[in-house]
Amino acid sequence: MLINCVAYQHGTRLADVAMGEISTYLHRPDCFVWVALKDAEPDELKYMQDQFSLHELAVEDALHGNQRPKIEEYGESLFGVMHTVEMVGGELVVGELDVFVEENYVVSVRNHSTQGFLGVRARCEREPQLLKQGSAFVFYALMDAVVDRYFPVLDAIESELELIEENIFASGTERANIERLYQLKSKVTTLKHAVTPLMEAVGKLYGGRVPHICVNTQEYFRDVYDHLYRINASIDTIRDTIGTAIQVNLSMVAINDSEINKRLAAWAAIFAVATAFVGIWGMNFEVMPELHWKYGYPAAVGFITLLCAYLYYRFRKAGWL
Repeated sequence: MLINCVAYQHGTRLADVAMGEISTYLHRPDCFVWVALKDAEPDELKYMQDQFSLHELAVEDALHGNQRPKIEEYGESLFGVMHTVEMVGGELVVGELDVFVEENYVVSVRNHSTQGFLGVRARCEREPQLLKQGSAFVFYALMDAVVDRYFPVLDAIESELELIEENIFASGTERANIERLYQLKSKVTTLKHAVTPLMEAVGKLYGGRVPHICVNTQEYFRDVYDHLYRINASIDTIRDTIGTAIQVNLSMVAINDSEINKRLAAWAAIFAVATAFVGIWGMNFEVMPELHWKYGYPAAVGFITLLCAYLYYRFRKAGWL
């Protein structure tokens, strides 16, 4: 679906462009066309390929989707893939933004994402002195918007981790904590898969040999790289914290099991003593001094009771009961 198609010249909005008029603006000096698509159909991408001479491999990647974040060069053009990550109802929803960039055009294709980029277009139009730099600045602005949307997701993950940590020592929550920690680990991994490859790709857009189209915007891409570096470092810290929390939670489970085993062992020892003495006096030998004693039974019961009470006292004092 076409969202909008606008031509810009010298950093200002020139005109809204109909699909059939795109070629008219492509050959104007200092002019570029910015086309925004959402969940594009194959025939729409084919039309854009014909209009802008997009590389067939890049179009194929955009059509199939589910690509790893990357930035690839095709002659004088660039093809970028970025993952959009949104927190919806406590779950992460991953979409994709594919961007085709050359001196005289920008084609952005948004897939499986509820958040649009109209704000990015408005931002660029409010800054004509920056938009003068052409399509590369639009590419930066789109990338910057995608990266900025990672921060709220990261904050939500950190908040969820803090809640789990607050309850990690609460009795009876061990199983629930393990489940929540592994769910959180899955979210962090999803965000990691969006951030790390993109960080590696953006690192090629500033310093050293960079694509010709990005020569005048290197400092902007370096700023994006810095943001991605911060996010990636925070992700690594969260992953380490989750790993530690899982180990602590498993240790709590082991401690609880040890406490239960100690209680069972203590009671088993008490009953073992009683069983031993009852077993001895329960033997049916004819010659046993206690068998014909008038007070033998109450004495035996009293002795066993006193011995069991003493063992209970000692186990209680030792913290086993």
